Amino acid sequence: MALTDLPQWLAYIERQHPKSIDMGLERVRDVAARMALGRPAARVVTVGGTNGKGSTVAFIEAIARAAGWKVGAYTSPHLLRYNERVRLDGMEVDDASLVEAFEAVEAARADTPLTYFEFGTLAALWLFERVGLELAVLEVGLGGRLDAVNLVDPDVAVITTVDIDHTDWLGADREAIGAEKAGIARAWKPLVLGEVDSPSSVLRHAYAIGANALRLGSDFFHEPIDGSHWRWREVGAELVLPMPVLSAPAQRANAASAIVALRALPGDAIPDEAFAQGVAQATLPGRLQRVPHGEVDVVLDVGHNPQAARELAAWLQAHPAAGETHVVFAALADKDVTSVVDAFAGTPLHWHLAGLDAGPRSQSADRLAARLEGAVAGRALRHPRVEDALAAALAGARAGDRVLVFGSFHTVAEALRALHSGR
Repeated sequence: MALTDLPQWLAYIERQHPKSIDMGLERVRDVAARMALGRPAARVVTVGGTNGKGSTVAFIEAIARAAGWKVGAYTSPHLLRYNERVRLDGMEVDDASLVEAFEAVEAARADTPLTYFEFGTLAALWLFERVGLELAVLEVGLGGRLDAVNLVDPDVAVITTVDIDHTDWLGADREAIGAEKAGIARAWKPLVLGEVDSPSSVLRHAYAIGANALRLGSDFFHEPIDGSHWRWREVGAELVLPMPVLSAPAQRANAASAIVALRALPGDAIPDEAFAQGVAQATLPGRLQRVPHGEVDVVLDVGHNPQAARELAAWLQAHPAAGETHVVFAALADKDVTSVVDAFAGTPLHWHLAGLDAGPRSQSADRLAARLEGAVAGRALRHPRVEDALAAALAGARAGDRVLVFGSFHTVAEALRALHSGR
């Protein structure tokens, strides 16, 4: 059967590998060679980490575009449309271009099985190479060392944070996970580390290969000036910048890392005004995203691991609602939901638990509640779907209250669809 549109292709590539995740570069490197893939852009930044990858990509992209560069960005996962994953000059790539790229991958792969992510990564690289980009910003999907994005040698690598997530594939502690994420570094190239306490495994790898580690808190710094401005600095350089629109506590660190990555690239320097403009303009859906809903403040966040939950809890405490806070929480079955919920201990919240239908990683509200037994959230009202939980939370909210929806990209996507549909 001929595949003629993007939905057909997406359904097709989901079926081309028996596993949703199959880490390793042999298959994807072989297909890339058959496609004769070259470099996706004149300059490449690869961004890995546990949390903050998408935001850091957004800052790098926005700053470079403010400087007049032609920029491509590849991110994952998406919220509502696959097209969100591939951006050219800030715009989502259209269906026809993605179909053409998928056709190129399919023609080259023969009988080599590729995962959904691998197929999409090769398609994005194929598209980028054909449009003459000055900069490609590539977000790692999972880990780093064996991720398909690591097929490309970056000029600068960024590791935003390292924390506990995806333990089935990356290891059970920060040192093991850090060793996997450090695999995106290249010998004698800059490696930007966006947290003060990077695991020793990351630093050991950087030193072993001669990568130039640029560390937050040692080589570059950020600090607030007032409610509207903050300062980025390194030895011999300083910028006074507007506060990011992205408002989580970690966003200044992400913006600071983006600045360092761009300054470390070879070629023309970026003017100071482009840094200010890019920091002020960078946006990303699903990161403390506010959606108007009458007199109730609705906030959506894709946070899905303990570190992200701690950041979210800190934001709630720093930005208290005028009234009460109602929480809709739904998570995938392989997440550490107990540690996520524990991050909110001591914060008065009205919890609603929802089920998620996400294939092998699905989890019902009853199963989620059972895993949270003993926690306040474990005694929450249960709902079969996110849209049901959101409707119940909104119905119970009064003027001045806040409704927070979080737990995964799937959770936020379902909430957005419900809100857009008027439910």
